[in-house]
Order: sequence, then structure tokens, then C-alpha cells
Amino acid sequence: MVKIKNEGILLVISSPSGTGKTTICKKLLEYDKNIHLAVSVTTRKKRKNEVEGIDYYFRTKKDFLNLKSQDAFIENAFVFDNYYGTLKSEVLEQLKNGIDVLIDIDWQGTRQITQAMKGNLTKIFLLPPSINELKKRLSKRNSDSMKEINFRMSRALKEIKHFDEYDYVLVNNNLDNTFQQIVKILETEKLKLSKQPYLFDFVEKLSLT
Repeated sequence: MVKIKNEGILLVISSPSGTGKTTICKKLLEYDKNIHLAVSVTTRKKRKNEVEGIDYYFRTKKDFLNLKSQDAFIENAFVFDNYYGTLKSEVLEQLKNGIDVLIDIDWQGTRQITQAMKGNLTKIFLLPPSINELKKRLSKRNSDSMKEINFRMSRALKEIKHFDEYDYVLVNNNLDNTFQQIVKILETEKLKLSKQPYLFDFVEKLSLT
């Protein structure tokens, strides 16, 4: 049996805070070693225990803006006085080598990536089972004040309105079930003809035999 090399899948997962996105992303990385988490470039200072190239690529503001002027980012944003961006070259190289790339980002970043990739990506949006459940989850974070919880709730409601910009929308009632659904989505996406360009050469060779 001939094994056909597939192109990698660019997977974007978005959700309001408190929906379980971070936990699911970690489970995906542990489950499948062929999934690469895109590492962002940032201008903020490196914190203790953070590793260059693992947590972030730390760059000066001048270097970041220079990269931006060269159209080096698949998406970028300015948050709390610092720049953040995902390198286009890193993402495309991984995909070319058949490695799946995971990007954990909000709907605004997803729009930029969709435009940069000309729609060649898989977008998943996670919804909470209910607003009450979302508030309950946010309230469990002891480090957050009620003011912060209310702010996050307000922001969550705005983010949820963009659910219809995604390919797949999952209600995260159960973490394990949602994780399994995402695994199935990845498996299905890999079977698409657009992700198996080598099949054209394979079929051409078949017709010559």
C-alpha cells in the first residue's frame, strides 16, 4: 500500500474566556505529537521561567514593526501596550511538512488569518452550555474580582456573536466529548482532496500502469 503524504491542517480554535479552550488545546497537543502550537512574537518583556521559542519569540518594538512592514505576520495585534503576532513563515513551513498547526486566538485574529490564508484553514468556535454556567466557571477563578468577572462576561457576550464566522461550532457541555469531536474534525479535514495534493501525481502514475 502506497502512503500518500498529506499537507498539514491549520486549526484555529476560538471561544470566550471560561469555555475550556485552553484545556482542550493542551489535550490536543498531548494527544497528537504531529500538532504544532504556533508560537507568537511579542514585544513584552520575558517573564521568569518563560523560554524563547517555546512560550514566545521575544523581540524589540523596532524589530516587530520591521517584520510587520515586511508582511511577515499571518495575524497581529496591539494589546496592553505590546505587540503580538504569528509568523507566516513558521506556519507555512510546518503545513508544507505535513505538520498540523494549532492557533488559539480570538475572532479578530481569526479574520486576519482567514484573509491571509485565503480560507485555507479549519475554524472551530467553542460555546459554553449556558451563560449561567459561563459565569459560574469565571467565578471559580479566585484571582478575579467581581469587576473583572463582569468585564469578562461582557466581552464573552460580544465574542459569541461572531460564532457564525466559523466552520464548526461546538457547545462544550462535556470536555472529553468536545475533545473527541475536535479529533474527528481533524481526521475528516485531512481526507479532503485539497489536503492531499500528492494524490494527483499518484493517480497520474496509476493511469500509466
